[in-house]
Amino acid sequence: MKNIYQLTTFVTVMSEGSMTAAADKLYLTQPAVSQQIRNLEEDLGVELLVRGVRSIKATPQGEVLYEYAKKIIHLTQQAEIAIKSIGNQMRGQLRIGSLNSIGLHLMSPIVGRLMRHNPDLQIKIDYERGEELIKGFKKSVYDVLIIPDVKTEFSTELEGCEQKFLAKEEMWLVGTSKDEKMPQHITTKNLGEFPLVNFTEEFPNFNKQLMEKLDGQGVKYSSIFESANVGTLKRVIEAGLGWGFLPAHSIKKQVRSGRLNRVYVKDLSYEIDLMFYYKRASESRPLIEVFYQTLAQQEKA
Repeated sequence: MKNIYQLTTFVTVMSEGSMTAAADKLYLTQPAVSQQIRNLEEDLGVELLVRGVRSIKATPQGEVLYEYAKKIIHLTQQAEIAIKSIGNQMRGQLRIGSLNSIGLHLMSPIVGRLMRHNPDLQIKIDYERGEELIKGFKKSVYDVLIIPDVKTEFSTELEGCEQKFLAKEEMWLVGTSKDEKMPQHITTKNLGEFPLVNFTEEFPNFNKQLMEKLDGQGVKYSSIFESANVGTLKRVIEAGLGWGFLPAHSIKKQVRSGRLNRVYVKDLSYEIDLMFYYKRASESRPLIEVFYQTLAQQEKA
């Protein structure tokens, strides 16, 4: 196998189900994707895919390679993260403001690695409500803000700063996996039939849209439990006390492991950009940019 790009293309074809879909995701032409797969098959001396009219499927050899290729790509990405996080630029103090739910899933895994490999680096992370974080950033309390898009979610703007896209976030309705009668799909009209817990403060625009949707349909809604702490709400939901809307990144692991079940709300979806903000004139800009690259690469992994 000549390079990691062929493996990446192969894995993308498998996950997307077609050459065309993989080409769109990889920003390549369909012939270029096909050629990479043919080159990979020639290198290995076996056929990896059975080409159909509308879709493809793996041969037995392709299924084996698919499992190994995913591991190889993941390890390669992890190695790149580790290498980028070690260097002379990772020194000094970095003051970060973020939401609790974002910090738990996005920053916690990487902070320990950065601190271990960079003894001259000091990191301070504050978790506050979005409005308080924005006030602190304007007063230069923080070097970096990692929060949902401030214009969309908090109806404000930050002047004199750079912003970089970090990840997509969604709000998922989840309940305990212990409830065998839990439906897979509902509409917002059904929400009044179930005990609900409410995730407060971190995504005010989502809560506003949800309330407007329920009020417009005459749905009587009352929460049995409210908290701004996503960890607390996950435990309440897992215990079977109620359902709730939570940020997808914070619960994907529980959904994949079967501890929580996702319920699809047919007439309600919410997606927002998580953004990385920092002052253009910051003296810590080199450190900030290395931190962003490391964080962004982790998210891709």
